[in-house]
Amino acid sequence: MTRANSPQLERLQTPAGHAISARLFRTDAYSPRGVCILAPATGVAQYLYDDLAHWLSGHGFHVVTFDYQGIGLSLEGNIRDCRADVLSWANQDCPTLLRWVATQFPSLERTWIGHSVGGHLLGMMPDSHLIDRAITVAAGTGTWWLNAWPTKRIVWFLWFVLVPLLVPLYGYFPGKRIGIMCDLPKGVIKQWRHWCLHRHYAPQAEGEWLWQRFAQVKQPITALAFSDDEMMSKASIDALHGFFSGSEVTRIEISPAQIGKKRIGHIGWHRRGYEALWQHYLLPLLPAAGDLHVTPAAQA
Repeated sequence: MTRANSPQLERLQTPAGHAISARLFRTDAYSPRGVCILAPATGVAQYLYDDLAHWLSGHGFHVVTFDYQGIGLSLEGNIRDCRADVLSWANQDCPTLLRWVATQFPSLERTWIGHSVGGHLLGMMPDSHLIDRAITVAAGTGTWWLNAWPTKRIVWFLWFVLVPLLVPLYGYFPGKRIGIMCDLPKGVIKQWRHWCLHRHYAPQAEGEWLWQRFAQVKQPITALAFSDDEMMSKASIDALHGFFSGSEVTRIEISPAQIGKKRIGHIGWHRRGYEALWQHYLLPLLPAAGDLHVTPAAQA
């Protein structure tokens, strides 16, 4: 697919007073098939999903990408001053984005595609009723002893050594400096660590209200997992999706060989080169094409 259009940048004001940055990739289809919302993994900037966004746009979907507060284009000022945590992403950023999408495209079906923490936020946000279906990708709990091996050793060192040492010293998590993830606001990394030290992750740490919020998600969920994911084990993926007690969850595991690749892993499936994965495993989960017509500029 060629990249016919540049994305439209939007600054969306949240009720908490901060703004988040989102981009809209409009399809050239005469009859759009729906809207796909790409909810990123922790610390993965929205531009890293551009290849997938353009591809989906070329297949008849409007696509929205965004950055959580404190990440990428949604970082305002110095990261040391950012007050975001994961629950503020769920309670402020995600609902603001969903309401904007619902206003822009009230008649189109909306699909939430949540990568890693983007799948967690599906169950944490209050406005999940504004989506029609959800697809989680490489999403499992962060409970450290459920992490895939050998990442489990690194995660143990992260939670018990690096975060307690570095966050008070720097005022944020200096991921870029030490080569682990990216820079994260202190509220995000501290809350994430707190959850990951509980067997039942965030719902156990936060209490009954969060169990209930996960249970309130009624839309069908398809969980895509990768057999060589270095972060998420099958146990962690099953644990997360077990929280969605009100949803019908379908689990699909994909191996690199099934798409003609040597590796998929936790990060990278959304970049160019993974079109076979998108074509054979993602596209069939989205609204059917029906009588789809696209302009020549959007065709392969």
